[in-house]
Amino acid sequence: MKKIATINKHNQVTIPATVRRALALKPGDKVVFTIEGGKVHLSRTAFTLESAYGSVKPSRRPEDFEKLSRMAKSDKARKWI
Repeated sequence: MKKIATINKHNQVTIPATVRRALALKPGDKVVFTIEGGKVHLSRTAFTLESAYGSVKPSRRPEDFEKLSRMAKSDKARKWI
């Protein structure tokens, strides 16, 4: 299947509806552009940092980042002594 799209003045292109349906893309999905042999391939991506955000619960909530920073600095200092 070949589809033609036009790049607008903001260097954006609309993915044709037939391509979006073929890849099951919906608004907010991430896509990957792969360049191989002078051709660009578009595919959907299943995993991004944004999609993983919140998937792992922290051991404590909220995290005390100042305490964690002090502990890390102290640990590093002990290694140098």
